Amino acid sequence: MKLIQQQIQIDAKTTGLRLDQAIHQQLAKFSRSKIQQWINSGFIELNQHQVKPKHKVFAGDVITLDVPETQKIFDQPESIKFDILHQDRDIFIINKPAGLVVHPAAGHDSGTLVNGLLYHDASLKQLPRGGIVHRLDKDTTGIMVVARNLSAFNFLVDQIQRHEVKREYIAITQGVVTAGRTIDAAINRHPVDRKRMAVRDDGKHAITHFQVAEKFRFHSLINVQLETGRTHQIRVHLAHIRYPLLGDKTYGGRLQIPAGISTNLEAEIRQFPRQALHAKRLSFLHPESLQLVEFTAPKSKDFEQMLKCLRTEK
Repeated sequence: MKLIQQQIQIDAKTTGLRLDQAIHQQLAKFSRSKIQQWINSGFIELNQHQVKPKHKVFAGDVITLDVPETQKIFDQPESIKFDILHQDRDIFIINKPAGLVVHPAAGHDSGTLVNGLLYHDASLKQLPRGGIVHRLDKDTTGIMVVARNLSAFNFLVDQIQRHEVKREYIAITQGVVTAGRTIDAAINRHPVDRKRMAVRDDGKHAITHFQVAEKFRFHSLINVQLETGRTHQIRVHLAHIRYPLLGDKTYGGRLQIPAGISTNLEAEIRQFPRQALHAKRLSFLHPESLQLVEFTAPKSKDFEQMLKCLRTEK
């Protein structure tokens, strides 16, 4: 469910106003401070770009609102297993396991990362999205940063909006990738299946860089860097160039078992439960020290086991 999901086109009457003012004119039942919070949280874009509330708008500009349903503080603390790699008074750095939904939503109103974070720090209830400034898909493992106060939240969101947070992933593809490249292809909701994303001309700007780290007989291990952070971006982009991720049931089509592989590797591929994607490294300016910090998350056991099996088939 969405609280607001719509587009507003700026006309002559609102040209020259601040972004938050222009939205407030159209949605007067919401306060300017609430609208500013949505903008700062990345829920509102101007011409498919994230900008500041004070940014001026002009005739022809398009404002896109994609504001999730407000979470009344029904989220309860729960003891949920995940590794906290670092914590200080401003941030948590965690290694998210596979199968853990990041934020409560329809069908997942408990047992989420937010519930687990509240178990460690109840004050996160007071922050937008429980302090979460970026997300990983349910079945993607790896590193995330979570803000522990509003100042840190706004500071980190601002860095993400300016594309200054560096996010590096590793992934296993179906097929042997010949060489690394940059994928520059806009992404939007699939026109038919609204649970999926797709490369579309009318989508949001999306750029993914990757390099080949290791080649196997029928698969590749790649290093991936995100320049933008669209929903399912890596999975959609790799499928678009016909190298979908191993285990990706949403974008990889039916299960592919290459001819001639060992029974051991075939069994591993058949039982691998998710897309082979791991958020490996995260670097950003720390909200308090303003120094560049970098954190890495070890690979999950299933990812390590898959690599071990693939290496035996070279």
